[in-house]
Amino acid sequence: MKVVLSVFLFCFSAVLLAQSNVPKDYFKNPLDVPLVLSGTFGELRSNHFHSGLDIKTQQRQGLKVVASAKGYVSRINIQHYGYGKALYIQHPNGYTSVYAHLKEFSPEIEAYVKKRQYAKESYEIELFPEAGELPVAADELIAYSGNTGGSGGPHLHFEIRDGNQRPMNPKLFGISVSDGRAPIIDGVYAYPLDADAHINNSREMQKINLTPLKDGSYIASEIDACGNIGFGVSTVDQQDGAPNRNGIYQIETELNGDQILNLPFNRFSFSETRHLNQLIDYGHYSKTKKRIQKLFVEDSNPLSLYSNVVNKGELHIQDSLNYNYTIKVSDFAGNKRIIRIPIQGAHVTDLPPKEEEKTDYFAQVNQPFSAEANGMDIYIPKGSLYTDTFLDIEFKDDKVKVHNEHTPLHKNISIGFDVSNYSAEEKEKLFIARLGYRDRFNYSSTYKKANRFTTRTRTFGEYTLASDVTPPKIWPKNFNDGQWISNNSTLQVGISDDLSGIKSYRATVNGKFILMEYEYKNNTLTHDFSDDVVTETENQLKIIVTDNVGNSSTYEATFFRKDS
Repeated sequence: MKVVLSVFLFCFSAVLLAQSNVPKDYFKNPLDVPLVLSGTFGELRSNHFHSGLDIKTQQRQGLKVVASAKGYVSRINIQHYGYGKALYIQHPNGYTSVYAHLKEFSPEIEAYVKKRQYAKESYEIELFPEAGELPVAADELIAYSGNTGGSGGPHLHFEIRDGNQRPMNPKLFGISVSDGRAPIIDGVYAYPLDADAHINNSREMQKINLTPLKDGSYIASEIDACGNIGFGVSTVDQQDGAPNRNGIYQIETELNGDQILNLPFNRFSFSETRHLNQLIDYGHYSKTKKRIQKLFVEDSNPLSLYSNVVNKGELHIQDSLNYNYTIKVSDFAGNKRIIRIPIQGAHVTDLPPKEEEKTDYFAQVNQPFSAEANGMDIYIPKGSLYTDTFLDIEFKDDKVKVHNEHTPLHKNISIGFDVSNYSAEEKEKLFIARLGYRDRFNYSSTYKKANRFTTRTRTFGEYTLASDVTPPKIWPKNFNDGQWISNNSTLQVGISDDLSGIKSYRATVNGKFILMEYEYKNNTLTHDFSDDVVTETENQLKIIVTDNVGNSSTYEATFFRKDS
């Protein structure tokens, strides 16, 4: 026990020391507008924690983004999805700042990137400049804000990472946001955690009735319980100046006045972020789209966010004893909601056991699992599941049902199909699809090897083979064939594919490669004439777009511009 306590005190002291050494006046607001957030650090997102601050840009693109501190550009990553156009600055004090969803870079950085994009003949590119290539001063213009990648609207995603590239809460560094509102409590829930536990005469999860008090706190109706139980809370925070329901900063729980769990969102690693699916009640979320944060730590949950955890945050309720359980939810500004829950230990003997759906397929966390029938097979590697699970699997005709979407997966599983009955021509157009809403085919990356096609996925569901014989569509957006477009600053073309999806595209003018930026959110390819690649008066445009099974379309047109 002394060894465990010593280890805990060392780790807890290290956390406090790390936070006390964080420079409070080193990093500055990267935008010249008031800080209003649409997303906070650690916010619960789909399969991951949000790794920075989403700063509103007044519903505009093109705001100046400046270096939050001096350093040098250490990485530039441009992709169609995810962060879109992103810039990384390495600072002398060991930290890295990240700026994402950018519209474009500053002129010097833009020229550096364009040169390499043209050399590679690719819009998507990842670059790692040397320390002396692109130095920046604090407050120096580095980019313009945008809406690229997976952004749902114009904003700047801003991060600060430590020397191990672990995202840290930027507010720890003194970047403050006006916030005078306490967190919002959407609900509190109680969970029986073992076979003998029960709450209010039930072995199922229970929503707790709360009464708001004048001081802003809540008191729960007394609950009767016995055995090992845990709690969860659904909560969000709102800062001043925005209606967004963002993530909270900290949750603390106490039992009879003693802290038994602390969950501050200060820092995490990307390698652990998918374990968010263990922090939340994933089944509840998949059915309701509402996230409950569990205030107990399951054995397989390795998240480093927790501190001061006693008995995994669980409560062992004994018959005839009284308990007082408290939940404190805080934002970074110190606004707080307190929830007090009185518990009466009351053992009930005549409750039926909790029903468990058993099937012929049982998968264990620490063992690989496989199943096959009708020319279809499933392989689930060790560590893919968070808990041992009875799986609902059904092989029927040319479809395989692989459990259900209410159970999360941590690793990719493999699903395979025997395609020996198809001709070579048919195989070219085949792909593995996950059936979505109204049985719509959703392309799943398909690996083709002889007579066996496989896909790797982290989503349970129903999978089948589908065929795509229709090539992509291509159409002009801001010009017509044969038109003079001297006044155009860009050339815009629409592209789409209704089934397997766009895989690649290539554009040339007079046989010379031109760079086109793909914005999947509006199906648009855009070439910027300021690249100075198009210099002739009469120009022959050719665009080839290919989908994920190899269907290609070619669009050709002539346009005219004054010779520059």
